[in-house]
Amino acid sequence: MNERDVRLPDGEAITPPLGQGTWMMGEDPSRRAEEIATLRRGLDLGLTLIDTAEMYGDGASEEMVGEAIRGRREEVFLVSKAYPQNASEARLPDACRRSLRRLGTDRLDLYLLHWRGNVPLGETVVAMERLKRDGLIRNWGVSNLDTDDMEELSAADGFGCQTNQVLYNLTRRGVEWNLLPWMSSRGIPAMAYSPIEQGRLLSHPEFALLAEGLSLSPARLALAWLLERPGVIPIPKAGSVAHVEDNAGALDVRLDEETRTFLDKLFPPPTHRTPLEMI
Repeated sequence: MNERDVRLPDGEAITPPLGQGTWMMGEDPSRRAEEIATLRRGLDLGLTLIDTAEMYGDGASEEMVGEAIRGRREEVFLVSKAYPQNASEARLPDACRRSLRRLGTDRLDLYLLHWRGNVPLGETVVAMERLKRDGLIRNWGVSNLDTDDMEELSAADGFGCQTNQVLYNLTRRGVEWNLLPWMSSRGIPAMAYSPIEQGRLLSHPEFALLAEGLSLSPARLALAWLLERPGVIPIPKAGSVAHVEDNAGALDVRLDEETRTFLDKLFPPPTHRTPLEMI
């Protein structure tokens, strides 16, 4: 196991701890071939965690991912997410089976509650554990849950939770105040979505200048910073083969103390508790 690899609470290692996101992919037929080629190139580079959701394109992203991984399913750590209104005992099994059909597989490696809705967390725990017993999912987790929600989940016997997928990047560091420490103390890693702030970090003048001085792309620098955070798995989306190749290069980057200090000045860590941000 590499020193950067991240382990889930059940002991499974995510190697490497860098995935491929698919938000807003699969929706434009003219881009489908390029998106599929990009995901496959990511697999070639070892980025075997692919994250999608039933919400993305109302299932279109899952269908595109299914096509991309056809013939390569055993290489993939496949993650999808359920709408909160589908997270009940009555509805979650059907939602899961629909996702499986779109993805062309018989199981998910990780199934997440996309965000919290009106279904009690305890009921979602029961539904997730039943899917696990039935072999439709290997494990489950959550997304967009703040510290109070995670405490409530634990109180509802949610000890099987393997991750919490949250908005986290250099410009969104509020989770460092209490959520990430709470998760770390329980061995629960974070999946960081929108790790480049949907591309907005790329146009930050001082950040771009710093990256240029380090002979890195801004995207690679942003991902390298996240990869140094313990227990964090960034899941950037790549729109092209060149883009996913650049993302994968972040795994080889090691930042020095001067760079870390400068990044803290550009994007200061939190000084107080703030509500969990979402996009």
